[in-house]
Amino acid sequence: MGAVRTSARRRRGVPWLVLGLWIVVLAIASPFASKLADVQRDRAVDYLPASADSTQVARIQEQLPGGESTEMVVVYHRDGGLTAGDRATAAGQIERIAGAHKLTGAPRGIPSQDGTTLMYPIASTEPGTDEKARDRLVNDVRGVARGDDGLSVDVGGSGALATDASEVYNSLDGPLLYTTAAVVALLLILIYRSPFLWLVPLAVAGMADYLSMGVAYGLNQGFGTSVSGQSSGIMTILVFGAGTDYALLLVSRYREELRRIERPYDAMVAALKGCGPAVLASSGTVAAGLLCLLAADLNSSRGMGPLGTVGVLCALLAMLTLLPAILVLLGRRVFWPLVPRYGSTPKARRSLFTAMGGSAGRRPLTVLAGGAVLLGALALGTLNLPGNLKQEDSFTSKPDAVAAMETLARAYPERGTQPITVIAREGRAAETLASIRGTDGVDSAQEGRTGDGWTEISVLATAPPQSAGETATIEALRDKLDGSYVGGPSAQQLDLKDTNARDRLVVVPIVLLSVLLILVALLRSLVAPLILVAAVVAVWGAALGIGGLVFGPVFGFEGTDPGLGLLSFVFLVALGVDYGIFLMHRMREESLNGAEPVAAALTALRTTGGVIASAGLVLAATFAVLTSMPMLQLVELGFVIAVGVLLDTFLVRTYLVTSASVALRRRMWWPGALSREPEKPVPPKEPERVTAAAH
Repeated sequence: MGAVRTSARRRRGVPWLVLGLWIVVLAIASPFASKLADVQRDRAVDYLPASADSTQVARIQEQLPGGESTEMVVVYHRDGGLTAGDRATAAGQIERIAGAHKLTGAPRGIPSQDGTTLMYPIASTEPGTDEKARDRLVNDVRGVARGDDGLSVDVGGSGALATDASEVYNSLDGPLLYTTAAVVALLLILIYRSPFLWLVPLAVAGMADYLSMGVAYGLNQGFGTSVSGQSSGIMTILVFGAGTDYALLLVSRYREELRRIERPYDAMVAALKGCGPAVLASSGTVAAGLLCLLAADLNSSRGMGPLGTVGVLCALLAMLTLLPAILVLLGRRVFWPLVPRYGSTPKARRSLFTAMGGSAGRRPLTVLAGGAVLLGALALGTLNLPGNLKQEDSFTSKPDAVAAMETLARAYPERGTQPITVIAREGRAAETLASIRGTDGVDSAQEGRTGDGWTEISVLATAPPQSAGETATIEALRDKLDGSYVGGPSAQQLDLKDTNARDRLVVVPIVLLSVLLILVALLRSLVAPLILVAAVVAVWGAALGIGGLVFGPVFGFEGTDPGLGLLSFVFLVALGVDYGIFLMHRMREESLNGAEPVAAALTALRTTGGVIASAGLVLAATFAVLTSMPMLQLVELGFVIAVGVLLDTFLVRTYLVTSASVALRRRMWWPGALSREPEKPVPPKEPERVTAAAH
């Protein structure tokens, strides 16, 4: 009796202990989580390649007198042509701006040939690297530069564009969190059909997100990990998406065990033993895939790796400790009105996944061939992806800076309106300036600030910004100017494109190798991991192809973010393998229990298909939240990942992987022990009969 009482006290005490530990952890994390927004940086240098020319220019500019320069262009425009009063208004406003702020030079108006537009390039070192000060400066200039009676005034340039982008990223946190939580809540209500149960995993995911914010801040302070609006937003998506997936798997197994085991504590222990290894392996695979982004040269991609990993691991920790504790404390009643009674048997009914498994089992090779043809055809859509995204096309709505750039492009088609910045050694400034002016495609060049061993030279090309002609000019300057750096907004976009191409060649093989090694260790097979990896790569190609079919023709997007291919690959491979692990782990479990290969495959699909489908819907929906954001990079990334997850959930996992398992049978597990036919038991020999004659 004493042992029984001790066991009962333990069952009651462990959940309360876990809950108490989480309260302590969240209390410790709270001061740090609230500071994450303060260290979020969305400057150009935070997204640029670490080793590129344009990054060196941005860093050296910070060291020049006054620090980093904020460059703007004030654009005055009247459709019928500027009047003398318009020009006087413009001159007066620019004079007020120059009087209120310390500019790097006297502003000079440049009229367009058609007389409709007047632009004033201005720059100031007042804000330095302080983003909030930069935003105040840009908004002050916009407050002074105003039009009326048909005179439009817009403030553009790299500084104004950075301010508009910063406002967008700063506005993401609240709407992104609330929208994600609302989407997950709605899906959980539909999945669980319970007025209470959905609240538990949602609340736990919220606590995991809060913990991840504190850990992310600690990484920033301790190791200098960059935190951007993009990476922190993706971290939140992963916490809710992956965390809810783990919760669905655990709750489903817990419900099964409650029918077999009387006490909730014991049922939860059995559920954790049953699905815990799969959850641990899947989260480890996702984390390993994301950490491969540390090999990227692009700052924004490299910073996303650690933050995404933090999100996944915090979600894992919460769903394997806090969620079980709360569910045990609430008991069976949390499932009301569909309470799993001890000793009851769930109503037998033919599920969709039983039917799907049956069709895959009857004609596995036909299903495999049809799926491969479909995915291959969809992947051809990548040939229709729009070209590289320009800065002015990065917003789903048109901010002032983009309106200014569009006006400049129409009014000054014959010349560049966005400076190219050259940083030259101080002792070679005159020589460099002469060389720049002699370069094809250069309209003008002017020496600017000098200091700390460097000279800043502002260059205007004859071609419009981010055109093929301006790109050729930038490349010519880089080839010609030895020992100098060429940067500026257009050079940054060029470096982004080139570095993303380099990162794909480096990161993609590392991701594939790391994921493959984890799968080999988990499944103890070579064939099954190769099939899973090939499947998720095919899904990535198909999802990107669907993007090519709709981005331009349907959505009207003017370009594709250069980082879309790499980021979508990392997320789809890591998250797709996640579901493969759920399915294959159950298949392996059935095989170890003596089931024949075909029966094991169909049983695994029947028992996990509903959970995987629910998890896939939740994960796809959380990434689809990004499509409502005002940045085109996030919209495209969210769309491709959401489509890829749905393809993976309802085509690859259910049909193709199951069909491959049926077709290959035991060969699926080669060279592991499951690939060999079990030895047939040898019947015992009959004892020799001893006859009377022998005696």
